[in-house]
Amino acid sequence: MSVLTRDEAQTRAQLLDVHHYTVALDLTTGAETFESTSRIRFTARAAATTFVELKPDVLHSAVLDGTPLDPAALDGNRLPVTLTEGEHTLEIAATMRYSRTGEGMHRFTDPTDGESYAYTQLFMEDVQRVFAAFDQPDLKAVFEVSAAAPEGWTVLSNSITEQRADGRWYAAATPLISTYLVCVAAGPWHSVRTEHAGLPFGIHCRRSLAPHLDADADEILDVTKACYDRYHEKFDEPYPFDSYDQAFVPEFNAGAMENPGLVTFRDEFVYRSAVTDTERMTRAMVIAHEMAHMWFGDLVTLRWWDDIWLNESFAEYMGYQTVNEACGDRFADTWIDFGVTRKAWGYEADQRPSTHPVAPAPEDVPDTASALLNFDGISYAKGASALRQLVAWMGEEDFLAGINIHFKRHKFGNASLADFIDNLAAATDRDVHAWADEWLRTTGVDVLTPSLAGEGNRWRLTVERAGHRPHRLSVGVFDRDAAGGLELRERVWVDVPQAAPLELEGPRPALVMLNDGDLTYTKMRFDEVSAETALRSLSRIPDALTRAVVWNALRDMVRDGELAPADYLETAVAHLPEETELAVVQGVLAFARTQIADRYTAAADRPAALAAIGSITRDLLRRTEDGDAPGLRLTAVRTCVDSATTPDKIATWLSDGTVHGGPELDPELRWRILARLAVLGAVDEAAIDTELARDPSATGQEGAARCRAALPTAAAKEAAWAAMFDSDDLSNYLFTATAQGFWKPEQAELVRDFVPRFYPAAIAMAGRRGPAMAAVAGRSAFPAYAVDAESLALGERHLAEDEMIPAMRRQLADQLDDLARALRVRG
Repeated sequence: MSVLTRDEAQTRAQLLDVHHYTVALDLTTGAETFESTSRIRFTARAAATTFVELKPDVLHSAVLDGTPLDPAALDGNRLPVTLTEGEHTLEIAATMRYSRTGEGMHRFTDPTDGESYAYTQLFMEDVQRVFAAFDQPDLKAVFEVSAAAPEGWTVLSNSITEQRADGRWYAAATPLISTYLVCVAAGPWHSVRTEHAGLPFGIHCRRSLAPHLDADADEILDVTKACYDRYHEKFDEPYPFDSYDQAFVPEFNAGAMENPGLVTFRDEFVYRSAVTDTERMTRAMVIAHEMAHMWFGDLVTLRWWDDIWLNESFAEYMGYQTVNEACGDRFADTWIDFGVTRKAWGYEADQRPSTHPVAPAPEDVPDTASALLNFDGISYAKGASALRQLVAWMGEEDFLAGINIHFKRHKFGNASLADFIDNLAAATDRDVHAWADEWLRTTGVDVLTPSLAGEGNRWRLTVERAGHRPHRLSVGVFDRDAAGGLELRERVWVDVPQAAPLELEGPRPALVMLNDGDLTYTKMRFDEVSAETALRSLSRIPDALTRAVVWNALRDMVRDGELAPADYLETAVAHLPEETELAVVQGVLAFARTQIADRYTAAADRPAALAAIGSITRDLLRRTEDGDAPGLRLTAVRTCVDSATTPDKIATWLSDGTVHGGPELDPELRWRILARLAVLGAVDEAAIDTELARDPSATGQEGAARCRAALPTAAAKEAAWAAMFDSDDLSNYLFTATAQGFWKPEQAELVRDFVPRFYPAAIAMAGRRGPAMAAVAGRSAFPAYAVDAESLALGERHLAEDEMIPAMRRQLADQLDDLARALRVRG
């Protein structure tokens, strides 16, 4: 199959003006394939030969202006068409194959009730798996979609759908949209519908999840309506589509997809078990993120994939900011969660060899395969951080004015980075072009360090910068209070590089906090006195966002080899039991458990690391016995289970069906405990089968796969390996679950011989199954536990010598860089 190059896309965009697609699907022909017919009306500006893309199981016919084309002319995914200047109609009929990888038209059968569902994910170049198209983002057109579906199914699409007398479902014509944004979701959906601002709103899920969606429907719809209203206060252009549906679909690869009028979400956001408030906030943020795309991404779309950050960075920033503004009564601390989780993702990505500018140069994104690699922590988290810094630098009023100029100039069209910067510059006297050159066209993370000089009550603060970007940030100056805690003396704005040192009046501060409001993107270090204060008095800092910035700085110092992992754990033991901000507790425990205990600590020291984490969880459980902090308690229980080194306590919880003092075990906790018991060798296949009979849902199937792969026997490991790599039968989710159970530090000797088998097996599987499964294998199936020089050398040799698809190469390069960092931290 050929990938589309930027040059080919530019040539075709100059040649064609695509007007209208009529797409007819037939989803009644069985569980393996479906029928697809597309009729494309377009104009050729000159006589030329070009191509239309499709990836059929069987191409039945292609007719250009009434003249049949030879189906045998299909070359991979390209059917050549020779055009005269003027108007044309192209009709293509094909049989297409359903997917089990979350790409194209994904089909899923719910093990709970046997009901089947199909939905599309057409991003980048997967529309070709569903219908024929001139597949590039700057060839926008009107789409009219219809589908025949089994009896009892409802068909959703980008616009309002109705079932007519012929039994088919028809969607109203869309405005001009890009091919990758077309969406169809079909099945016996459970739906909750309402109306807001004169438009139909709906939320949809599998029937087996109906009680769980109904329980949260008010919250989901309240967030949706509040964000919709807030965006209409921010943006001059009204919402451009005729309805707003949100479908929670099974086995979805991403968090969500911004299909205009029909946003698709992974259905884990329909909670079957207890979750924390930060997890609910994450769902709200994703709702806001995808709605922001209706303007930035759907109304105005990138011209080519080098500007994907224009979609994702903007939506990421707006998602957090708008939930903060529109849902502040429920979710008031979104930027704390962003700083602890998403921003760390950006910092990690920006320090790998695979880093790239937020806005890469056109020559660095020559085709769709290279573009797909840029959906990462740079395009999302770093880009959103850069936009937050831009707002701090130019002011929100001017920023929104520039955004509205952008929408007005390019609505229902396409735009580039140059257009975006020009439109921002039109709204401010700041030099936005120079700012963009420094922030968007460069890579890497700056490091800022405070330096204090003076005596008595007069001190001068200098901010030393290792890097090149300008920063506008707030500095928090803290003193000791009478009780030995910390209190804020003042918070002042500083521009880096400084024109002159900042003059501070009063005694030497106990703590100087750079980037106190977390408004810029930088690693932050401490002066000597502030470092001592941070380590000894972290829990006494009054502001939760400031504490989050300190924890992030300590995390960076561990990763950079400047703070011993044991010292980080000692700080966590001292201060985390007193922490009140749930996002901070979750972030610190996740880093301690998954990175410090499993990767940054040598095997001989790992029991002590797990003991330290266990101590924190016991303190949190004691603190939350009164039931006033269920989120903290749930977090402590989860981490306690994951860190258990002996089975007795958690086995008792499982048999009793409850944790002493609560909570009662829901399906998520039961499977979590069973998975840990499997690692410890305290359950067998029969116990897993019994639990699966209790919970035969899709999530239960994944839990059972995870547990079976975690069993500490050679037979279990061989069976899991065969399921992942010797067969292509596992769906994306079942592959992930199996991989998650496979590699465990406790089973190092048992799985050692699989490490050299991983590279040829994963590379071959990715070649067969494509980039989505390459990403799954790279994230979940990589032997991350094997932190040793031999494993690093083995992986680097395969990376240098083996042929592999770009998505697999990127995954391995990142994993091997993380492995090299873990070795340095241990050293």
